[in-house]
Amino acid sequence: MTHTDTQHPVATASPTAPAATATATAPAPSGAGEAEGERGKTAFLFPGQGSQKVGMGLDVIATRPDLVETYYRQADDILGIPLSRLCWEGPEDALRDTAITQPAVFLTSLVTLDVLGDRGVHPDVVAGHSLGEYTALVAAGVLDWRDALRLVRRRGQLMAGVNAEVPGAMAAVLGLDLATVEEICADVAAETGQVAEVANDNEPGQSVVSGEAGAIEKVREAAQRAGAVKAIALPVGAPFHCALMRGIEEEFAAELDQVTFREPSTPVISGVTADYATSARGITDALRRQLAGRVRWTGSVRLMAASGVTHFVEVGPGKVLSGLCRRIVPDLASFTTNDERRLAKTLDALAPTAAVAA
Repeated sequence: MTHTDTQHPVATASPTAPAATATATAPAPSGAGEAEGERGKTAFLFPGQGSQKVGMGLDVIATRPDLVETYYRQADDILGIPLSRLCWEGPEDALRDTAITQPAVFLTSLVTLDVLGDRGVHPDVVAGHSLGEYTALVAAGVLDWRDALRLVRRRGQLMAGVNAEVPGAMAAVLGLDLATVEEICADVAAETGQVAEVANDNEPGQSVVSGEAGAIEKVREAAQRAGAVKAIALPVGAPFHCALMRGIEEEFAAELDQVTFREPSTPVISGVTADYATSARGITDALRRQLAGRVRWTGSVRLMAASGVTHFVEVGPGKVLSGLCRRIVPDLASFTTNDERRLAKTLDALAPTAAVAA
């Protein structure tokens, strides 16, 4: 859907450790040709559902075939499904299944994170868009990647189940300010008695709405009457980030309780608060609330910029988040990693000189 610090020794990810082990206090790595300290902080951004595509991850494993055994085969065994084949070969219909999409996008971002870490590119801060928050938490040392994989699989299953009970929909509204879209949703909800809410504040002038199918269609019509440039129905498997998801919060909270959460070793931003998540307890609560809560991406990006971030790296498939960043904070640099050329360009720009030469 339209979305919907440090010079460390090179830290290669292993099955038992996250790829990025940056701290908040060390200086950011210098890119080739840059003087030490010349660049500000680097943020890693992890995409969510909607960034999936058949063949994702193939560029990465072509240069790092060891990642097949390190991650993909383990993921297949952990979940009991051929996740690696689904990522590489599809079919596309399967990748649109929320219960498949979420672990597939997570895994693709994870292997890309490993490649960046192996080349000495580490984050000063991490953030994820919805589902992407789980990869961010692995990068921040909060979650073991296997636990995160199990969680996103279960998260996807529970979310998909909501739609089977109450058919929902989502739509992207472009060209209206957030307050106007909120007012339209409130009016439609009052008129219909159905759920219609802003699910994502993606950038100024772009919101995503979520709720019951009939209500979201009315929101689209009202948005167009109000002057929206576009109000586009999104091909999603469930009405994410709205009150319809509250019914699964308790069950998912029980899943979260079975997993060990550690204190962040790298600053991480919670999308549901657009603020730094500073404790393991706070993170688990935010992940529960995230199911039905708004993704506050505009606020998250502005917070990172205000904290000294000058370089944003979208880690994984897709390039939506980097585009949003360019429009929210146009003076700052954004990079993507979603194919071989873009990944190489990002490494050339950000990898420490010694790592590039190695």
